[in-house]
Amino acid sequence: MNINNSALIETPASSVPPRPYDTDSLLQLEQLQALAGELFSGTPSAGGGRERAELGAAPGAAATLVPASFDLPVEAGLPKADSVAHQYEALLNDLYAASSVDSGVLPVSAALPEASSSFYFVDQLSDPSRALASPALGSAHTPFDVQSVRRDFPILQERVNGKPLVWLDNAATTHKPQAVIDRISYFYQHENSNIHRAAHELAARATDAYEIAREIVRGFINAGSADEIVFVRGTTEAINLVAKSWGKQNIQKDDEIIVSHLEHHANIVPWQQLAAETGARLRVIPVDDSGQILLEEYERLFTPRTKLVSVTQVSNALGTITPAEAVVSIAHRHGARVLIDGAQSVAHIRADVQSLDADWFVFSGHKIFGPTGIGVLYGKKDLLNATQPWQGGGNMIEDVTFERTRYHTAPTRFEAGTGNIADAVGLGAALEYVQKLGLDNINRYEHELLVYATRALQEVPGLRLIGTAQNKASVLSFVLDGYKSEEIGATLNREGIAVRSGHHCAQPILRRFGLETTVRPSLALYNTREEVDLLASTLHGIRGGQFYLPG
Repeated sequence: MNINNSALIETPASSVPPRPYDTDSLLQLEQLQALAGELFSGTPSAGGGRERAELGAAPGAAATLVPASFDLPVEAGLPKADSVAHQYEALLNDLYAASSVDSGVLPVSAALPEASSSFYFVDQLSDPSRALASPALGSAHTPFDVQSVRRDFPILQERVNGKPLVWLDNAATTHKPQAVIDRISYFYQHENSNIHRAAHELAARATDAYEIAREIVRGFINAGSADEIVFVRGTTEAINLVAKSWGKQNIQKDDEIIVSHLEHHANIVPWQQLAAETGARLRVIPVDDSGQILLEEYERLFTPRTKLVSVTQVSNALGTITPAEAVVSIAHRHGARVLIDGAQSVAHIRADVQSLDADWFVFSGHKIFGPTGIGVLYGKKDLLNATQPWQGGGNMIEDVTFERTRYHTAPTRFEAGTGNIADAVGLGAALEYVQKLGLDNINRYEHELLVYATRALQEVPGLRLIGTAQNKASVLSFVLDGYKSEEIGATLNREGIAVRSGHHCAQPILRRFGLETTVRPSLALYNTREEVDLLASTLHGIRGGQFYLPG
């Protein structure tokens, strides 16, 4: 199988040698933090609800914790907020690079001033007894040292049935690096509070942590504004949010919604429900025998009644990388909106929502080494602000009377009630971790491992790979002649190997190939050739009758 490497590799960014670790750098960092805090502060109507009240401020006073100006240049061609964010990230990276990479704690400087920044989490940089916001992010892996990466994931030391854990179920969920575990623990130890509300210190810390996470997400997917980032529980909730809000406003009887044959049930069922409620029709993009969508057939589906296209970027069942850019371009040419499901792609392919030009892009944190229960809905700002909220409650309102309610602008209008604050912060740490390793390094390594695994499985007698598209990521789905998928999954588990066996919440695409279930190993950045060899040898053993298969 020819798996296209170019589709998976990001062009490496140029590196800048780190400045020496010194007090001046920390002072500049504190200034950047404070200025960013000022930019995040403001009235609810101006800041989309992301306000911070001044501690002890008089009623009605402007919400700010810092002086109005600093002697810091604004980068040419960038809005002030983006310029500050870029400078802040660059300086923080330099400080990490100059730090003790083994401990993940910045060295102590005797001349450090007492921190007074409005972004709380680096207030403790001078105190090695307290955890950093994103602990151990200074760890260096050159160029991609998988054994060093594996040491970042404590669960990989686990044993299952007396055997070392081999986790090949990454399409279901990924494991968490120590940096994410520590960041969540730190939040609960030092920052835990509700956000966007009270005037006390912990509320300020928690709000900062939450909004910093939003900014990290924005940068990771290259959104134009943090106001385009809505925190949700996961991909499923994000798709349902669009269906229940934008869909109900804009889809009418006899309108058409297009999905592909590859979709996860979460990208089928909400649209079926919407169609049943409105009288709209669901149309399906066919796939070829390799599992790739047929673009010519896709374009023929469009009519003047086509309002929405919702397509995965990477198939969770087959690993097919769809031509998402072409899907979006064709839909927009026909006047339709587009949602791209990035749940399976975000950990493997660089996300650039501005280049992709999708109207919505959704993903789950737990698919990219973050916590469960947190995900992201990206939506174009004007589109989000024109969409009515799908849930009502606290935080998402500007004013409520018994006659009417006035909502905040996006993203706050879609974040009713108390959100999953700690796990949003954990997601930010996970994305920072991936950025530190470098997506170009990750993608190159994973591509080579996928090619290696594909060849290894093709050597197993009677094994048939399902999904052989030229462009693939992470997933190897297969059947073994004479054996049930569940039997193979249970036997592999006895050897400590975790794979998914079943329909993968994607029954239509498996039935396209005449199947109800497959075995699905799926790879991530911490998997190794040795683990692939163990999988292949165990499958050879099953074929050779060396293992008892539970019936």
